[in-house]
Amino acid sequence: MTCPTTGKKAELKIGKVNRQRFQGSWNIIRFNWPFFVLSAALIFLVLILRGYSTATVEIALDVLLIVILASTFISLFVSLYVYDLSGLYTLYWLNDLSVSSTDKILNINAGFDETSCLLADKFPDRNMTVCDFYDPQKHTAPSIKRARAAYPPLPGTRKVFTDAIPLEDGSVDKIFAIMSAHEIRDPDERRAFFGELSRLLASKGQVVVVEHLRDMANTLAYNLGAFHFHTRAEWLSAFKAGQLGIDREIKITPFITAFFLSKDANTS
Repeated sequence: MTCPTTGKKAELKIGKVNRQRFQGSWNIIRFNWPFFVLSAALIFLVLILRGYSTATVEIALDVLLIVILASTFISLFVSLYVYDLSGLYTLYWLNDLSVSSTDKILNINAGFDETSCLLADKFPDRNMTVCDFYDPQKHTAPSIKRARAAYPPLPGTRKVFTDAIPLEDGSVDKIFAIMSAHEIRDPDERRAFFGELSRLLASKGQVVVVEHLRDMANTLAYNLGAFHFHTRAEWLSAFKAGQLGIDREIKITPFITAFFLSKDANTS
């Protein structure tokens, strides 16, 4: 199997996967380049207008320039920290997750798979299925389209729908949805998705959901971009609709939250 995010060979059951230096930050720029082009254009426009402005207007333009520069560089620095420096993709935060040799694993993505090879290295010799629920008619974020074009699905990835994953009831012990479920923008579809995950989950199994939240930290880091994330309350509503409760909730970084869910946990 070729891991598309590294370009290196990596078998599902053997091999070490190494991310490239600054790969996460570069992907943020690649997949969201219109935002950075717009920022550059605004900066250029402000600099031109300064030359034709009164002193009072010039001050206002300077403030605007500082805001644009600060918001752009803060989002880049936070992305560098989260995706390249924090250890997010070492999966150290899964060290306490008990995965037996007989456990069946499902990793589900939204058209951009950065984690299947990493999970295969973390839990070698496990039976792992990879599914992709991306539907261009429903999941319309341009960044996902660019990511999918840059990194095709892993060979053997199964195309599924959020409300119809062709696996048997109770047949999966560990389900991972890492930085993917936020692409489900419609609340009803999101609730149906977690209902489907609950159907697949074995009685003692766990679902691991990793996401940015639309909270103060992410709003300060990404300003308007934080509206692409869901609030914690929205996630809790989706989990409850799927009859899943939180066993454990951790902050991998101040900007990334991991929810460990099960059927036995309190869903209130």
